[in-house]
Amino acid sequence: MNMLDILHHPLWAFCAALLALVVRLQRRGRWDPKACNVRLKGKTAVVTGANTGIGKFIALDFARRGARVILACRSEARGTAALEEIREKSGNSDIHLRLVDLSILDSVREFAKRILEEEKALHILVNNAGVSGLPRQITKDGLDASFATNHLGPFLLTNLLLDLMKRSAPARIVTLSSVNHKKGHVDFAHFHGENLTYYMDKVYNHTKLHNIICTNELARRLRGTGVTANSVHPGIVLTKVLRHYPLMVRCIFNFIGFLFFKSPEEGAVSSIYCAVAEDTEGITGKYFDSDCSLVLPSPLARDPALAAKDFEMCERLTSKL
Repeated sequence: MNMLDILHHPLWAFCAALLALVVRLQRRGRWDPKACNVRLKGKTAVVTGANTGIGKFIALDFARRGARVILACRSEARGTAALEEIREKSGNSDIHLRLVDLSILDSVREFAKRILEEEKALHILVNNAGVSGLPRQITKDGLDASFATNHLGPFLLTNLLLDLMKRSAPARIVTLSSVNHKKGHVDFAHFHGENLTYYMDKVYNHTKLHNIICTNELARRLRGTGVTANSVHPGIVLTKVLRHYPLMVRCIFNFIGFLFFKSPEEGAVSSIYCAVAEDTEGITGKYFDSDCSLVLPSPLARDPALAAKDFEMCERLTSKL
């Protein structure tokens, strides 16, 4: 019997289906958002990259809980489509679209300015938007585009909204990182596109490490304010984040992912857990795995001296001279 015959054998199909079912059951995690009765009526939340994938399901969950939800998106067309879908599915009309390109610092400043002018409070900020596999691109701010989108843009946005969040406390900041941060390294030349290998997730991994490092330092600085800051790993999720990868890689990933990876809805669970669960109230400066458990990030992510230095570097890079 050759390999082609084996693949077409009914026993193989049964085993593959059974394995897929087991993986799906295992990946559901220990916390179910649908079983959580926390309401967000009177609360305001901002979710970046909310027009698709994980971000859209996070925003939809908040909307179903009665929150005023602001979708922070780059594309007006895709953002409008997501807004209409979330309003329809949640029955909540208090959903709003605000445009922002996180790779452009002036765009982040304009977005934050509008939020500060229009919103009386901000209780939840989810830094979800991200890219992977981008070729080398240097923004008008002199920054690598991946680092600007994944880290420096969200870093600036968070800091610009901090005073509003402090006035709204208790409030929560959730930043999506990745288990891939363990393959990342810290080299401050990376911010400007130097010493980088632009292939698949190489740059992405570095940005995700910086996410955790700066989130931990932010949590330290926010102690006593009533604002918490945590980072999460959503799991291996079948989303459009690989759209910049080679076609063959995307095909293989999508085929395997269809059977074994989390859906975007499942990938949103750990972020929702950090943002709304009573269990996470008051917890700050931590890293949550995709099953909503507290885990230790890499040693680099736990280095307080490096965190202080990284945070100060990001402050300088995002300051308007």
